[in-house]
Amino acid sequence: MSVFKDYVDQVQGWLVDVKDYLAEQRISNEGLQSQLDEIERSLQADYKQKEEILALQDKVKQVQADLRGEVEGQEARQQSVPAGQHTLPPLPYPYNALEPYISEEIMRLHHDKHHQAYVDGLNKAEKMMKQARESGDFSLIKHWQNEAAFNGSGHYLHTIFWENMNPNGGGEPHGQLLKQIVKDFGSYAAFKKEFSEVAKQVPGVGWAILVWSPRARRLEILMSQLHMILTQWDTIPLLVLDVWEHAYYLQYKNKRADYVDQFWNVVYWPNVANRYEKAHKLQWTPF
Repeated sequence: MSVFKDYVDQVQGWLVDVKDYLAEQRISNEGLQSQLDEIERSLQADYKQKEEILALQDKVKQVQADLRGEVEGQEARQQSVPAGQHTLPPLPYPYNALEPYISEEIMRLHHDKHHQAYVDGLNKAEKMMKQARESGDFSLIKHWQNEAAFNGSGHYLHTIFWENMNPNGGGEPHGQLLKQIVKDFGSYAAFKKEFSEVAKQVPGVGWAILVWSPRARRLEILMSQLHMILTQWDTIPLLVLDVWEHAYYLQYKNKRADYVDQFWNVVYWPNVANRYEKAHKLQWTPF
């Protein structure tokens, strides 16, 4: 049938494009190449049955899936951060953009000094752990693991924190994120109240964090003392609030509660929603 021939011709053209792409991108994958060779050989057959075309389609779909995985893996490898080479992300807005809720002085000190210190601490810890792996001397590995946990958590949470805020923030979330909040907390007001209370009651210094739990398959609010104590692994941060004193003390002094209350005026829900939409796709077996 002509429709079978048309599809076979399309696959032949696609096959040429894929091979050209692999050559251009210098992607060498023996398994993928073997699949392409198999498809090329199968195109020599005289397709007359629908089942034969369906089998060919399955092979093409498998190659497409494997190719996407290979490309994504290559991109991830190209974009990975070598040990000890983390950098301070730039603020996505001017230092004074969040005033009057968070002052320019706070933002400059918080971003340029405190966040940079976490980046520097993480880089040093990673370099020392790399040195330990190379030398085989792990006598100080506990110390450097602790440094990596503290500074790494500080670096990653602050990176999320800057994106969680925006001068055009405030208001309430919408769409699927709001539906999930209502489902898991009863209402947006109930969620906001709980999140604020968690932030206000962090022992000493730390964070309040809204996370998506892939295993429980719901949103949760976590309290983290320092950066890594009282945390739960296997969760994905969506919205974070820094309640270390350096985040508010110059402006709010000992009134952390006032700082927490004002935070809601700069929360950038589109960023939180984007993190939720991506995180929600990750789901483990519940038990």
